[in-house]
Amino acid sequence: MAIEVLPDPQEQEALDSYSTLIVTVAERVLPSVASIQVRRGGGERGGGSGSAVALTPDGFLVTSAHVVAGAAQGRAAFIDGRELPIDVVGADPLSDLAVVRARAGGLQPLELGDAEKLRIGQLVVAVGNPMGLAGSVTAGVVSGLGRSLPARQGQVSRVIDSVIQTDAALNPGNSGGALVDGRARLIGVNTAVAGVGLGLAVPVNPVTQQILSALMRSGRVRRAYLGIAGGKRPLPPEHASRFGRRAAIQVAEVVAGSPAARAGLRTGDLILDIDGGSVAEAGDLQRLMLGDVIGRALPVRVLRADQVEELTATPVELPA
Repeated sequence: MAIEVLPDPQEQEALDSYSTLIVTVAERVLPSVASIQVRRGGGERGGGSGSAVALTPDGFLVTSAHVVAGAAQGRAAFIDGRELPIDVVGADPLSDLAVVRARAGGLQPLELGDAEKLRIGQLVVAVGNPMGLAGSVTAGVVSGLGRSLPARQGQVSRVIDSVIQTDAALNPGNSGGALVDGRARLIGVNTAVAGVGLGLAVPVNPVTQQILSALMRSGRVRRAYLGIAGGKRPLPPEHASRFGRRAAIQVAEVVAGSPAARAGLRTGDLILDIDGGSVAEAGDLQRLMLGDVIGRALPVRVLRADQVEELTATPVELPA
């Protein structure tokens, strides 16, 4: 006679709680995520597709820059059956973020979270429209933080820092879709499939919120340029104790005629602070190089041959 094995009550309760959470998050997020189709070159053919997430009730949505590259218009389809024409407001390939606007209001925006508060192992939910199919929901955990993703715009290359790595399954059409936390807050924009069972998302944090605001306001992102190349360098113990930090940015190259060269920066310098803020890795410097520092004299403190040097650098605007 077969003996029926009843599920452990605690296991059943945990499964029910997990399922309830995912269902609740999905119901909140799905109305805010659209499937978008864009046209390139002014024709009906040669377009692209992906996902987008509502940012404001009056029509602004965020997506991935590579989804709308070369396009000016398209359409967004929502889970409630609405299909709205959209215009590409602006794209920033160096962050792989773009903003489009639907020609109608009544959107349900998501609350923005802060990816800087994420922890490895935290539950996340990815919502998108793979291959144009609405309502794709997958769940997983944050499997890595602080990852980097190379990006390029023309002759300019940059590293997108603090990228979120998740094991929530992503498909090609998920690019531009939402990565949310357990409270349905947008903490990332899905940007790439990095491998089987591995996905990446551009984080939503104070820096990317500045980028999105600039795109919504003027359709472009102004970036500052110093003209150095370098990377993180651990400080010797005596200097780490002296300055209260473990690392600085070591200058590997100074571009001739650049703001850094005019400021007197040299190869081998260890940059400790810029504009009063400590810098320990390339991402710290990139976060500073946004539009509000263009043309502003910034104090730069460097360690050179065991001596602290106080310099002043005035960034210029990075050409589009």
